[in-house]
Amino acid sequence: MAKALDGVRILDFTHVQSGPTCTQLLAWFGADVIKVERAGEGDITRGQLRDIPDVDSLYFTMLNHNKRSITIDAKNPKGKEVLEKLVRQCDVLVENFAPGALDRMGFTWERIQELNPKMIVASIKGFGPGPYQDCKVYENVAQCAGGAASTTGFDDGPPLVTGAQIGDSGTGLHLALGIVCALYQRKATGRGQKVDAAMQDGVLNLCRVKLRDQQRLDRTHVLEEYPQYPNGHFGEAVPRAGNASGGGQPGWILKCKGWENDPNAYIYFITQAPVWKEICKVIGREEWLTDPRYATPKARLPHLSEIFDEIEKWTMTKTKFEAMEILNEYDIPCGPILSMKEIAEEPSLRRTGTVVEVDHPKRGKYLTVGNPIKLSDSPTEVKRSPLLGEHTNEVMKELGYTAEQIESLRAERVI
Repeated sequence: MAKALDGVRILDFTHVQSGPTCTQLLAWFGADVIKVERAGEGDITRGQLRDIPDVDSLYFTMLNHNKRSITIDAKNPKGKEVLEKLVRQCDVLVENFAPGALDRMGFTWERIQELNPKMIVASIKGFGPGPYQDCKVYENVAQCAGGAASTTGFDDGPPLVTGAQIGDSGTGLHLALGIVCALYQRKATGRGQKVDAAMQDGVLNLCRVKLRDQQRLDRTHVLEEYPQYPNGHFGEAVPRAGNASGGGQPGWILKCKGWENDPNAYIYFITQAPVWKEICKVIGREEWLTDPRYATPKARLPHLSEIFDEIEKWTMTKTKFEAMEILNEYDIPCGPILSMKEIAEEPSLRRTGTVVEVDHPKRGKYLTVGNPIKLSDSPTEVKRSPLLGEHTNEVMKELGYTAEQIESLRAERVI
């Protein structure tokens, strides 16, 4: 069966996480992604956080599936000639270099347009135009600058970053959407264009509900859904809300049976208004249904802390899975706190391809995250990441180089 992006060729100048996330997603959908790496070294993540000596790290392998790897010395004039041929034959160039790096390589937007007017150039940077546009950015910096850290954690503690890679992988996902849109628009215009995604912008997009709450706070000076209400203090900025959703469905993380020894024996419990009657019945507090302090969602807001304390007395008598099974019978929204070990061992995630086992010639079998987006007519097959320069000869032949020319370039350390 044909893939959604069959026939699309991507020139991949990305490294570390944000860019490779984008190009891996495109590769999963069938694009031919040619990853350009420095000879002898390659993507820096090949050697970072290694768990097996002299073998590509999981950091690299889990971000570079379904790609082809070639090595080129871009500083060598002959290497630059190879890259120019690739630009002419590819549809998209993706990069997440430091600001100005692509220009210094001689591949300005104007030069790329001369070589291939249909080329789409997609870039990830830390910041968009402004005072910080030349700054280097990593995951946690993006989370801090994008508003996530200031609103994460508890009110009596410092800002916190999240374990979800919303700066790197989140921006890579945003860029992939931009690329697909540009490819679609090119069908009508015949022209390439620039696609930019800033990590600060990507994080903020994922934190839009907090920008919503900032405006509500400016107007009303209080956020009734937050744990600071009614006895806490609200300042000028959106506070950290602990495990509260901050939305119209009050929720909190509650202890379950075994929490004393299991750091993940918890469940997220939402006191959704339509099932309030069922919640009271399940936990044995049916008198709350007629108590004016608890009878309506508005009345319950000042009492959320004590309500969750009572619910927790019930959840502590059940494992998180027992509690979830009972609560789901009544359509009460909840979710267990799953550890990475539990996720890795969950059979249903294997069946859907969300978690995939891949075989690597040097590493052996390992688990990776599969494509989170499922297309019925374009199923994803997760293939292992390439060895450094594994496809250099193959791609060079596709560019028209003879075997003798390839060996000569290799002898000169161009490839």
